[in-house]
Amino acid sequence: MISIIICSRTNTIPDVLAINITETIGSDYELIVIDNSENRYSIFEAYNIGIEKSNGKFLCFIHEDILFHTKKWGRELNRIFEINKEYGLIGVAGSSQKTKTPSGWWDCDNKSKSINIIQHYPNGKIVKEQFGFENSVLNEVVIVDGVFLALRKEMNIVFNHKLKGFHNYDLNIAIETLKKGYKVGITNQILIEHFSSGNLNKDWLESVIKVHKYYCNFLPMATNNLKDKDAEVFSIRRLINNSFLSKGNKIIVLEYCLKLFLKEPFYKSNLDLFKKGKIYLKK
Repeated sequence: MISIIICSRTNTIPDVLAINITETIGSDYELIVIDNSENRYSIFEAYNIGIEKSNGKFLCFIHEDILFHTKKWGRELNRIFEINKEYGLIGVAGSSQKTKTPSGWWDCDNKSKSINIIQHYPNGKIVKEQFGFENSVLNEVVIVDGVFLALRKEMNIVFNHKLKGFHNYDLNIAIETLKKGYKVGITNQILIEHFSSGNLNKDWLESVIKVHKYYCNFLPMATNNLKDKDAEVFSIRRLINNSFLSKGNKIIVLEYCLKLFLKEPFYKSNLDLFKKGKIYLKK
């Protein structure tokens, strides 16, 4: 059986999602909705409550603003886990590398990404993003997107309640899975539609920095165990730009501008970023 766990902003989930799950899952399941309408729990705490209540062999954590397009996706999920016993966590979007620099899973070159999702963007654009599966239907990664997380319950993994808020729980659970000796994977056999995109605000920035500090001894990570200098530089640039957008801590901007300078002191694009950072720091 699959335990579907949802942290809801209201006391229930949208009817359209409940009906969609019933009509598409194609296997035994239980639905566990954690009422967080009063904002009593962080996402880490809410999901742990769901784990405590669950009876399923596999735990499926999903956002409440999605719909499933794959018929009998529950059977497919069971099949994936049964055939690939070395995998403990399955998602629909993720990356085969994660830098030491605080960043989202998507802050990397496309060659490292595996994605199978229909994504809605704030500008009204809807994109069916499917790539990274040229020669496979299950790709090994080190981090997944939290929109869909399927976990083996037998691993006895919980979310870290010390990490507050509603961001970066996906990095948390991916690292905990890897620490248990299991692999993390992305499949293209389950397609979902996601009706919102992430908000890279100040809360996200503070969260991503905190989580990376917590797991600093495990980072960077990559499926090929290679440390990619270019990936770190790319992540630093993205972190600085995200700090501008989210009006983040100026100390962070200064710290990572210096790190970028030490890694690549003479790149024109970096000098342009330094100038932008200098203006930002004076505000």
